[in-house]
Amino acid sequence: MSTSNDKPEIVERGIKDEKHEGDDKEEGKGGFIDKVKDFIHDIGEKIEEAIGFGKPTADVTTIHIPLINLHKADIVVDVLVKNPNPVPIPLIDINYLVESDGRKLVSGLIPDAGTIKAHGEETVKIPLTLIYDDIKQTYADIKPGSIIPYRVKVDLIVDVPILGRLTLPMEKTGEIPIPYKPDIDIEKINFERFSLEETIANLHLKLENKNDFDLGLNSLDYEVWLGDISIGGAELTKSAKLEKSGITYIDIPITFRPKDFGSALWDMIRGRGTGYTMKGNIDVDSPFGNMKLPISKEGGTTRLKKKKEDRDYDDDDDDEVC
Repeated sequence: MSTSNDKPEIVERGIKDEKHEGDDKEEGKGGFIDKVKDFIHDIGEKIEEAIGFGKPTADVTTIHIPLINLHKADIVVDVLVKNPNPVPIPLIDINYLVESDGRKLVSGLIPDAGTIKAHGEETVKIPLTLIYDDIKQTYADIKPGSIIPYRVKVDLIVDVPILGRLTLPMEKTGEIPIPYKPDIDIEKINFERFSLEETIANLHLKLENKNDFDLGLNSLDYEVWLGDISIGGAELTKSAKLEKSGITYIDIPITFRPKDFGSALWDMIRGRGTGYTMKGNIDVDSPFGNMKLPISKEGGTTRLKKKKEDRDYDDDDDDEVC
């Protein structure tokens, strides 16, 4: 704002010849330009009060992870926008950035994101995807199985009557995992019932969770090969807690008919051990949501044992199938 000492110069150059000396003194005291500015400001405030125009507000309320697996994480950022104005306001653009320790993970722009109704509020959903291969290739120090911090930054650009175009910045922090599939081994196959017509066995599984977070096992679907012969599989609903960076043992049943596979499988079962392959998926809960992770083991070797009542799994060789 100009000082009163400046005013005589302005008055002399612009309007001195059209005013009386008394008017000049009055303008010098009050400042004609200042009076005009004050008048416009007062009118603007009165208009704003009368019709209720004000600055919208926005806040990141929730971050959802509807899908997470070994390859990617789908994330939805919920932004609550409140419009105090008597007219709808358009969302011109939404700029977003997800970073970890100052390093960009993903960014993007959503144009023409809709309209917020008059005197209303609405939750705007911002979908984005983190591709783990891109992250691991760009940042070699981010290891599978780890948990990384993240910061979501969102700039919401709106156009408000009288106030004009405004940018509403906001951010929210959290953590997200880089999942790693568990290792699986069949340590033993214990036979409950053994015949050519029907063989019932338990697979003694070793599951190693290599993630830095616990997994709650909900179910397991699998198929097993002895040598290159599939003896079938099943889906098992089996609750168990897989401790972070820990090992868990579970037994799962399997039933098959050796005679359907010919003498090769029979000869294999009569031996003391055999090569095996196991493939499938586990359905687990995690602190970050539900995940379906693949499990696989190829080229493993396991022991085949008869299970005797009141005997431990690790009985002597007289328990071997023969």
